[in-house]
This record gives sequence, C-alpha cells and structure tokens, in this order.
Amino acid sequence: MKRLIERSRSVGEVLRWVTQNPGKVSASHYPIALHKLGQLLQQQPGLPPGAGVGRGPAGQVLEQPEFHALCQAIVSGCAKFDNFSIVNCLYAAAALGLPGESPLVRVLEDESRSRLGRFNQKDVSMEANNKALEAIFSSQLFYENRQERFIRSMAEWLPRKAENLTPYTMALIAKYVARHRLREPRLLDTIANFLLKRGEQLDSKVIQKLVFPFSRMNYRPSNHGELFPKLEAILEQKAGSSPLATVNILMSMFQLSHFPQTVLHQVFSPAFITNVMSSPYALIVRRYLSLLDAAVELEFREYSGPRLDPRYRVLMFEHALTADEANRKYSYKGLVAEALRQLVGEECYRQDEVLPPGYCTDFLLWINRSGTVLPFSRVPAASKAPLATCPAAMSLRSSVLALTSDLQDFAPVVLSVNDKWHYCQNSDILVGSRAMRDRHLRLLGYCLVQLPYTELEKVSGIEEA
Repeated sequence: MKRLIERSRSVGEVLRWVTQNPGKVSASHYPIALHKLGQLLQQQPGLPPGAGVGRGPAGQVLEQPEFHALCQAIVSGCAKFDNFSIVNCLYAAAALGLPGESPLVRVLEDESRSRLGRFNQKDVSMEANNKALEAIFSSQLFYENRQERFIRSMAEWLPRKAENLTPYTMALIAKYVARHRLREPRLLDTIANFLLKRGEQLDSKVIQKLVFPFSRMNYRPSNHGELFPKLEAILEQKAGSSPLATVNILMSMFQLSHFPQTVLHQVFSPAFITNVMSSPYALIVRRYLSLLDAAVELEFREYSGPRLDPRYRVLMFEHALTADEANRKYSYKGLVAEALRQLVGEECYRQDEVLPPGYCTDFLLWINRSGTVLPFSRVPAASKAPLATCPAAMSLRSSVLALTSDLQDFAPVVLSVNDKWHYCQNSDILVGSRAMRDRHLRLLGYCLVQLPYTELEKVSGIEEA
C-alpha cells in the first residue's frame, strides 16, 4: 500500500487507494497519503500564485467526498495510532495547508497534547529534523498561505518545547527563520535561550547556525548580556578547531556591534593565520578576516591587540552579492540606473562599484560644494584614489578622513537601492549585513542616500523616477 500511494500520479489515485481499501490501510499509511497529496497539489496546473487552499484546484480537492472520508478515517482511528504516526499526520496536515480549526487538525493536536508525557525524542525531534519540517518549509501552499499563521503558532509552541528538541532540529528552525528573514522576537529569543543553556555541549558549526539568525535579522536577543560573554568563552576554547565557523560567529557578533576582544587576539594571531593558510577554505577565511579587521579599524577603536597582517588582506566581496544577482530581475536598480542616465548622464555615476574593504555600492556619484554632480573625468585623481585602493595599502578610515580634509569641495555620495530582500520580512529594518555595510560606508566618509523599495514601488514611469 505504501508503494502504491507513493507511486500515485494524481490526487484522485491517492484518495482511491486509501478510501477503497480500508482493510489494507494502517496508521502509518495516512501521513504518507497526506504528504503525497501535498506534493501533488503543488504540481497542480493553474494553481494561481497566492491562492489559498480554499480556492482553485487545491480547494476543489479538499472538498471532495473521498478527501473527507480520508480525514474522517484519521479522526476516528487516531486514538489507536502510535505516537510516530500521530506526529507524522500532524506535520503532514500542516504541510498540506489545512486550517488550524479543521476537525482533523484539532483532533490530532488534542491527541498529541494528551500524549506529550509519553512522546520520546524520536517521536518529536527525529521526525521533525529530517522529513516533516522540511516538508512544511518547502511546501508552496504553506509558503504562500500558511506562513504567518504557522510562525505565530510556532512562536507560541517553541518556547515550551525547546528543551525537548535536538540541536539539529533547533538549527533547522534557525535556518528557516534566517532564510525567510523572519524577525519574530519570541522565536529568536528561544533560540538564544537554547544556546545559553546548551552552548558548551555544541560544536562551533552548530553554534554558527544558531547565531546567524540574530545578525541576519539585526536583532540582539533579550539575553544578550549573558549570551554574548558565554559565546566568547566558548569561542576562546574552540576557535582553532573550526576556523571558518569561528569567523562566521565573529561576523554575526560584529554585525550586532559586539566585539569580543579576547577572541580577536586569537584569530589575528600568527598561529591561527598559519592554520588557516594551510586549509582548503583559506581564501574565504581571509576575506572574513579582512572585513573583521576593517570593522575593528572603523568601530572598535579601543582595541589594542594584534591585527591582520597586511599581506593577507583581500577584498571581502569582489562583485555584487549572490542574492542581489539572483534577484536582479526583481530589483529597482534598473529603474534607478535609467533615471540617473537621463538625469545626470552616464559619465556622472558608477554602478556596482566595489569599495574597500569590499562593499558593492549600487550607485556612486561625486558632488561639489554647490550640490552639482560631477563627471568622473573632472574628479581629481587624488580624491578617487581610495576608491580603488586595496585595504593592504593604507588605513581605511584615515585615508578617507585625509581625503575629505584635503578636498573640502568634493564628496562621494552613494545611492543605496534597498530592495525587499534587504529588509526583514514585513519590516523596515535592514538585515544585519546591509546595516553594517551602511555603518561602515558612513564611517569611511561616504554620504548615503537610501532608496527603499516601498518608495520606489510607488513611482510611475521614468519621469517620476
């Protein structure tokens, strides 16, 4: 029966196998059927983007008598199901996008609550960490229609159940929260509490995954006063065992304007650098260390320990971020570029210019004291020099300060096109990497003009742009 359900090519075929052969269907077959229905519904032709489960082909399926018979069979028999099947059915129902008030979901939730004391780690965590959460998180129906409700429910559920979850499961939740830029304080604080309690037992790679959502969402957890010193102590012990994870964790802390001095002494030490240079990920760690070193120069002026040897400094990014490249067709940069071309001419701006320590700027312009945008051919060579200078050649901050004091009549302006993915979900808060970039560009002497997508989407036509 399991094989027949999994090989079904249509919703109707799944429903027929399950409803017409009740004697051959066991408890374990029901979640398989629900999961298969979810997969097939995602492949339904003509499912309009954003269509809820109550409309279109999906809604028609869920209204079929055979589907109601399947749900009724689960409702009637779930008291006799084993724990694993109950949990599987509940996750499958969520992935399918069934409303929380539906009889099937209510009965499964009630049955789950009544058995919580008897659930073991396999029943909840092992299932959640490999198949079920992935099934939910990858479901198009869920993503389009159920995400906000699911996240609210998870925010209420997770704090009570976190102690029973494995680090792998918590890391999976953290990955999902970060990927979709979900700035939900209750979820983030729960991850932070989990880290605080179990940090010493976790390896650096897992800690890296759990810390990343905080910097991604530009969010300092409510327990940061305890958590950050705890993470520093852990990193001091484990810095050498996983250099890439260590610099990733440091980058997350830097994006939140927290600078762990003792760990910096380690990562800028000759021993750490020698270890890194002989590893297969030497270049990526050098890039991170170069950006960390620049951040120390710009934001952690009281630091007096070792710094990155200039021989190892490189640009953090040599071109636009992968996410920006992937989303280029959804960006407003094309509109802004055409508007600038018509307004000031192509000779008066540069697009996607990479500035030390490796920040890609959307548009770079130079203006004089009277506010005139200058053609690049008229900008004195001395003032353009720092824009192309590698961090190895000079101190970033001092070079730009010297520039602005020597050439008071000229100043760089950076136009920053902030598209939707540069912000946390449904928020006007920039993600941590973008926020740190902006801080550093200002400290380097650039004037930033922010162009948020919420304003650009109101623009009608090139004249308005």
